[in-house]
Amino acid sequence: MIATDVRPTLGPAYLRTVVILGALTAMGPLAIDMYLPAFPSIASDLHASAGLVQASLAAYFIGIAFGQAVYGPFSDRAGRKPALYLGLAVFTLSSIACALTTRVEMLIVCRFLQALGGCAPLVVPRAVVRDHFDQQASVRALSALVLVMGLAPIMAPLVGGQLLVRWGWRAIFWLLAAYGAVWLAVVACLLQESLPVVARRAQPLREVFAIYARLLRDRSFMGWVLSGGMIFAGLLAYIAGSSFVFIELFDVRPDRFGLFFGANAIGLIAASQVNGRLVGRFTSTQVVSAVMPVAGLAGLALLGAATTGVGGLWGIVVPLFCFVACLGFVMPNTTALAMAPHGTIAGSASALLGTLQFSMGATSGALVGSFSHATAVPFAAVIASCGVGGMLMLRAFPSTPPK
Repeated sequence: MIATDVRPTLGPAYLRTVVILGALTAMGPLAIDMYLPAFPSIASDLHASAGLVQASLAAYFIGIAFGQAVYGPFSDRAGRKPALYLGLAVFTLSSIACALTTRVEMLIVCRFLQALGGCAPLVVPRAVVRDHFDQQASVRALSALVLVMGLAPIMAPLVGGQLLVRWGWRAIFWLLAAYGAVWLAVVACLLQESLPVVARRAQPLREVFAIYARLLRDRSFMGWVLSGGMIFAGLLAYIAGSSFVFIELFDVRPDRFGLFFGANAIGLIAASQVNGRLVGRFTSTQVVSAVMPVAGLAGLALLGAATTGVGGLWGIVVPLFCFVACLGFVMPNTTALAMAPHGTIAGSASALLGTLQFSMGATSGALVGSFSHATAVPFAAVIASCGVGGMLMLRAFPSTPPK
């Protein structure tokens, strides 16, 4: 662990740091979820097909997946705050460009750029947590981040729907631009730099690739990244297909869709806070090993309900709630376990973790969109595969907990 003199304690400085990092991490879910209710309006206004509008979401996932590989090494070299400055500035400017666009092709490009900026608030907070805390304390801090960022999926579709009704879809991107600008100012004024100059690494490109290659060969790192990534991929499959399943198949009114979305987010938040209280009583490895089968069974129950129709809407809602809640246990622990041995390259480790997991998530979301939308079976099958895949990854890469 990097020794610094800016380590927060469990007081106001700690709470301020957690709130700032949580709000930054929430930027990704906000940019993904807030404009989902506006897809039909965007298609109509820009005279585009629904598929092209959906491509703007895919472009965001692709940008998030691959852009993170840049910010990790950059933050290890220049410091955490300069990386945040760059990312937040790009996010803010590209959000303005999204609001001003007149063609769907430009929207797709601007969403990709928006994602490249939004990578920094995903990568850097994990590295800051690793700078400050050991593995056990990192789990608590990451669970707290989930609490703050978990508010985003609850509020984003509801806020997006209200903005859409009152001022149109462009207002959604103006709000995202304002959000980026506000937190850029907050980072500049209130967030302390967690990586001292003496600990920074001026890495040539060859060394960056060598670090990534070493991490990819690290079975412990890959085990935690891939097992957690499978559950995360299930979450993105849920995000990609839930509006169709609820609204089109089960006739849930669009203005009530956010309630179902928010209920699952509440389950995620509650699980993350229970997880924070389990730290110290159980190891992170024990928690993940216990919860992963629950995610697999929830996915299989979802597939069974979608295939047979047993339980109707609630046959879908209940196992889906359980699956999403499992993420609140899995992600903080697998992230902390993956990052713990790599304090000197925390930015690079965080970047590779995010790149791999968002690549898995982008793939699962694309799979949901590529199948026929006549039933909920493809949606459920992808999520079930992710749940079972998480269990298999945990067994395929036996991991040794860090000392």
